[in-house]
Amino acid sequence: MSAQAETFGFQAEISQLLDLIINTFYSNKSIFLRELISNASDALDKIRYQALTDPSQLDTEKDLFIRITPDKENKLLRIRDTGIGMTKADLVNNLGTIAKSGTKAFMEALSAGGDVSMIGQFGVGFYSAYLVAERVQVVSKHNDDEQYIWESAAGGTFTITPDTEGEPLGRGSELRLYLKEDQLEYLEEKKIKEIVKKHSEFISYPIQLVVTKEVEKEVEDDEEVAEGEDKKIEEVEDEEGKAKKTKKIKETTTENEELNKTKPIWTRNPSDITSEEYASFYKSLTNDWEDHLAVKHFSVEGQLEFKAILFVPKRAPFDLFETKKKRNNIKLYVRRVFIMDDCEDLIPEYLNFVKGIVDSEDLPLNISRETLQQNKILKVIRKNLVKKCMDLFSEIAEDKDNFAKFYEAFAKNLKLGIHEDAQNRSKLAEFLRFYSTKALDEQTSLKDYITRMPEIQKSIYYLTGESLASVRNSPFLEVLKKKGFEVLLLVDPIDEYAVTQLKEFDNKKLVCVSKEGLELEETEDEKKTREEEAKQYEDLCKTIKDALGDKVEKVVISNRISDSPCVLVTGQFGWSSNMERIMKAQALRDSSMSSYMASKKTLELNPHNPIVKELKKKVAEDKADKSVRDLTFLLFETALLTSGFVLDDPTSFAKRIHRMISLGLDVDEEEESAAPAEAAPAVEEVESGSKMEEID
Repeated sequence: MSAQAETFGFQAEISQLLDLIINTFYSNKSIFLRELISNASDALDKIRYQALTDPSQLDTEKDLFIRITPDKENKLLRIRDTGIGMTKADLVNNLGTIAKSGTKAFMEALSAGGDVSMIGQFGVGFYSAYLVAERVQVVSKHNDDEQYIWESAAGGTFTITPDTEGEPLGRGSELRLYLKEDQLEYLEEKKIKEIVKKHSEFISYPIQLVVTKEVEKEVEDDEEVAEGEDKKIEEVEDEEGKAKKTKKIKETTTENEELNKTKPIWTRNPSDITSEEYASFYKSLTNDWEDHLAVKHFSVEGQLEFKAILFVPKRAPFDLFETKKKRNNIKLYVRRVFIMDDCEDLIPEYLNFVKGIVDSEDLPLNISRETLQQNKILKVIRKNLVKKCMDLFSEIAEDKDNFAKFYEAFAKNLKLGIHEDAQNRSKLAEFLRFYSTKALDEQTSLKDYITRMPEIQKSIYYLTGESLASVRNSPFLEVLKKKGFEVLLLVDPIDEYAVTQLKEFDNKKLVCVSKEGLELEETEDEKKTREEEAKQYEDLCKTIKDALGDKVEKVVISNRISDSPCVLVTGQFGWSSNMERIMKAQALRDSSMSSYMASKKTLELNPHNPIVKELKKKVAEDKADKSVRDLTFLLFETALLTSGFVLDDPTSFAKRIHRMISLGLDVDEEEESAAPAEAAPAVEEVESGSKMEEID
């Protein structure tokens, strides 16, 4: 046999490549199996394609399969396929003498710090066998040629020998990998199954693993028979009636176990797939114990071809917004070969709860992260996926109960989308649901809100706050409620970010009722009255502004309160009181930002409130009245609380309140704290008039 062996030299670049593969340490050597299975699958595709026009091509071997046989004794891993096989010329050209155009490009990519797993992209995936093997044989039989053995230990040459003694393959190829001493783990059944499940689970052809099992078998006990031979013949007749004695022996059997039983259901017609099949596929894909909430199965054809299945789970995982978590949501396949499951460019971050697979026909196999980023195909896939997600959410929204579950789990994601995704902002806004002054028990959509708007109303009003309890009776709502205008109550911290970006919906502006510049629709008479009131209260506004100093930017007459004496509003473009609270709560906040984003406050007075009217009188009588200043501070601090701000100095506020309580109960603090004083009654008479002045 050795006499017929022909020796060939590897083409120079391939020799270099082999040196690189053999002498460099790579942590992810397991990719060799993915590459070889992928090549086997390509070979099977080719013979299947030929058989479409000439069915007799399959006569040499009807079954199309890939079979992996580990042989621990000989430290040998065999990978057999019944594909098209290679002629002698194919073996010489494809495996060594003609360098693929990708060989050089791959070496350049490697030396530039690329990943060895890119090897298949450059058409030289076969050589990844040398990551784990010291010697490789390829036995191949093509329908048009004899069976040959290609062999090389990668030392610069390879041999090709006619295979006259080996077992005839019929058709196809068998790769024999003589593994290195430190790579024997790849003969372990568990390891092979793990790699195939991860990378090659959805190859179209059955991948069989030859497994050895010990089976207990019952056989006749020969010793019993031997002893019985001496006995008389008459006894034999009696023996026949009795059961024969047996013993159990262990026998090693081999069988073919199919590793990729889960067929790629995305390649089938959606109308042929049952909901149970989708459910079991979803569970195998995500390891979720519950069924999915909704599924979208589609394919895109034309300039670009890909198939995809997207699932929305029933509940959000507890670590949905964990930043360090690997984003394992959409698995990327290329022609049914798994590529990666954390491709960040495939879907925007706010949709990280959507699970599924994308199988592209156009991406190069084994595309690397670096090349993915520049890949235009990927951008088109991403755009399509986001569009289909929107369609999927619309379908969920048709069922009220399902949408309630969906919204409870993923509302934050939708709001994050409004913040991040300008292109789909208006579409995402349709899915938002909020409580409102007219819907305190059930959340309402912006569309429904618009249908309930009175004709006179031009804008969508909203108020943000910490909780429903704190905003439902807010002084900001007083006039709006009287006018019959509905106000959305936004109590989720992320709402604040979302509405800032949304700005308008259905050509109607979103207006925050706690910020200045609130223009309420009013009649001419109302407008005239308001202007007159503003003039009348000019003096009071000036006095209060002087008293409060830079605590407020200005003091004006309000058009938004009807019962409360006063309210504090923030600037139109700065933070609202709620946003200020959220930002102060950030553990790693940049405190310099607070100084220019924290809004200047405007104190708005209610001219119809008795307290404010009385204050106006006092100011008219005596601008220097000390009690006016004290009351101003008390009103300001109360307004801080009712408007959603935090008190800078709660202790002094508490003292003021305590003094008022003492006054109400007619308790003399000094009398209480001091030793018994005889002159107490006289003091009381003097103090009662000026008690209010001491509230500061």
